[in-house]
Amino acid sequence: MTKQVSLDRRLQSLFPVALASLLVLGTTRLFLDTLKSNHSFVFQLYGRPRGQAERPAVIVSPEDRIDESCNVFEGNWVWNNESGPPHYTEESCPYLVKQVTCQKNGRPDSYYKNWRWQPNDCNLPRFDALKLLQILRGKRLMFVGDSVQRGQFESMVCMVQSILPQGKKSLQRVPPRKIFKIKEFDASIEYYWAPFIVESISDHATKHTVLKRLVKLDSIAKHGKHWEGVDILVFESYVWWMHKPTINATYGSPNDVQEYNVTAAYKLALQTWAEWLESSINPERQKVFFMSMSPTHLWSWEWRPGSDENCYNESYPIQGSYWGTGSNTKIMDIIDDTLQDLKVKVTFLNITQLSEYRKDAHTSIYGERKGKLLTKEQRSDPKNFADCIHWCLPGVPDTWNEILYAHLLKGHQNFL
Repeated sequence: MTKQVSLDRRLQSLFPVALASLLVLGTTRLFLDTLKSNHSFVFQLYGRPRGQAERPAVIVSPEDRIDESCNVFEGNWVWNNESGPPHYTEESCPYLVKQVTCQKNGRPDSYYKNWRWQPNDCNLPRFDALKLLQILRGKRLMFVGDSVQRGQFESMVCMVQSILPQGKKSLQRVPPRKIFKIKEFDASIEYYWAPFIVESISDHATKHTVLKRLVKLDSIAKHGKHWEGVDILVFESYVWWMHKPTINATYGSPNDVQEYNVTAAYKLALQTWAEWLESSINPERQKVFFMSMSPTHLWSWEWRPGSDENCYNESYPIQGSYWGTGSNTKIMDIIDDTLQDLKVKVTFLNITQLSEYRKDAHTSIYGERKGKLLTKEQRSDPKNFADCIHWCLPGVPDTWNEILYAHLLKGHQNFL
C-alpha cells in the first residue's frame, strides 16, 4: 500500500513536467510554422522560404557610413584627377534628354565634369551602383518636383544603368511620371512632375508655362495618390515659385483666386504637404527626403563685380564664400520650420551652398528652350537665351545623388 502511494505521488510530480514539455513543443512548432510564412517578421528581415529566390544580404561597412558629426554639405570643389572619370558619359547613357547633354549640343569645354565635392571633415562613400540596387531591391525610389528634379532623376538612372544588361532595364513614360524599371531587382527609379508639390494648373507633364501660374495651396490629393506606398520619396520645389514676387493661388474656396506673396503661398503649400505626410506616410517602411533649392546664376556681377553677364562661358567654380540673390533665405527658413514641426521624419538635403559655387555647370546656351535646341541666332545672344537654371549632365546633380546615396547607406540596417 505504501509503495502504491509513493508511485502515485511520483506520477503526480511528473505531470507538470510533461505538460510543460508539451507546451514548449507546441509553441516551438507554432513558431517554426510562422517562420515559414511570407508575412513573418523574421522572413521579412532575413529572406524567403526554401524554394523561393533568396534576397542577398546588403552589408554596409562602417567606412561607408557618414558620421553623425560630419556635415557633408560644407566643403570645397576639388579637381578630380585621381578618382577617375564621371559615373557615366552622355554617350553611355541613352536616358538623358537633350536639355542636359551640353557637349553633344556643342559645348566646347568639359571642365565642369571634372570637379568633385569634398566635405571638410569626412569623405563621401564611393558610389557603388550594385550596392544601391541591392538596397533598392523590391522598392520604389521616386523623385518629385520640377525639371531640376527631373535632372536629378536622370542622373540617378544614368549612375546605375550601366551595370544592368540589355533587356533587364526599361524606361516608361506614364505622364506625369517617368519610370525606370530594374527587372532583376524588382525595383524602380521614378520621376513625378509636380513643380509646386501641391496641385496647380501647371501639372500637365508637357503642356505648361511658368508665365501663367495658378496654385491650389490646399489641394494635394491628386498628386498624393501616386506617392502612397512609395518606399523612398525625394521632394523638391523652388524655381517655379520664384518667377515673380507674387503668385495667383486659391486657398479654401477653389473659385476664390487671390494674389499671394510668394513666401506666404509657399508656407501654406508646405503646410498642406506636411499634413499629407503625417496622414499618409508609414515611417516604419518609408523614407522621405527634401532637397533644398537649386541655385541660379543669372547675374555675373554677383561673383564678378562690374560685369553684366550670366553663367555663359563660365568654366570654373566660384572660389571663396558666396551666396547668390537667386536663393531665397526666407524660403529656406520656411522649409526648416516646416520640417522641425513634422511628426514624420524627413531628411533635409541642403545642397544649395555647395551648388552655389558652380556657376560653370549650367546648360547655358547648350540646352533647349520650349523643347527645341537653341538656334544659331539665339546662341549668339547668351544674355537673353542662356539657361542658368538647369544643369549639364554629367554634372552637379550627380553629387546630389552621391549625398542621397550616402544617407541611404547611413540609414540601412545590417542583419546578419
